[in-house]
Amino acid sequence: MIEQKKFMSYGTFMMKRIMFTLIFAVVASLWIFGASAEIYKAVDGDSLEQGDRRIRLDGIDAPEFVQMCYNTDDSEYTCGVEALKYLENLLHDSTVRCDCLVAKDKYGREICECFADDVSINEAMVFGGYAVIYRSDKYINAEREAKEYKRGIWRGKFMRPALFRALERLQNKTAAKE
Repeated sequence: MIEQKKFMSYGTFMMKRIMFTLIFAVVASLWIFGASAEIYKAVDGDSLEQGDRRIRLDGIDAPEFVQMCYNTDDSEYTCGVEALKYLENLLHDSTVRCDCLVAKDKYGREICECFADDVSINEAMVFGGYAVIYRSDKYINAEREAKEYKRGIWRGKFMRPALFRALERLQNKTAAKE
């Protein structure tokens, strides 16, 4: 009888030890892999980073960080900074997931549609008026609505980000020749 009690308590001890080890392994792997997989940082209004991974949000173009726009009263504001802050807000306290194309852009970034708690970040940026559609009509309805309700950059005057970048490159080339 005594021997049987010892065996049962040893069995219970081993079962608890196995359960503890399994729980520890699951929690540790979630902490190591889960935490790092969800940390996305906004770089500008249409780009994210996750560690060494660089992501370009597909189908949208946000004002450059240094780009200025104008309110209805012609006062300047930093629309590029506003776009970055809006994207940071979308990412805040959200579970982020990105569905990426196979191809990368000319800077080696992955081209993705990303989601914050199942809401398309790409579409939300356009819908909020902090980005325009770019080389795609996927978010055309979101852009129409942002424009109609004068959200974000649509509340005044702005230069399309692609044109802003082209003019910056031209100015840099001209300055280099002088």
